[in-house]
Amino acid sequence: LKAIKDGLRRRWHYSIPEQGKWLRRVVQGYLNYHSVPGNFPTMQKFRTHVTNLWRRALRRRSQKDDTTWTKANKLAAAWLPRVRVLHPWPVERFTARHPRQEPGA
Repeated sequence: LKAIKDGLRRRWHYSIPEQGKWLRRVVQGYLNYHSVPGNFPTMQKFRTHVTNLWRRALRRRSQKDDTTWTKANKLAAAWLPRVRVLHPWPVERFTARHPRQEPGA
């Protein structure tokens, strides 16, 4: 999250679509690695924290800010990927590659 916060600071003056594209790539990469069964609540919290960081970065761009949680959630829905489990349970992965019975036995 610290690296995302620093990245948002570097991209402060970028347009919202440019920031959204960058955040989508970052969040999708994180989810690709960490979205395993049983980790769903943690991934939802991660997405919420990223949304909060983005909202706070947008609020700092102007003295007359109108970035509410409603607007931030709409931006997150438009740009950030939804959290879902991308990998099966380890037992299922293992049995798919190493079946216990031999095919011709």
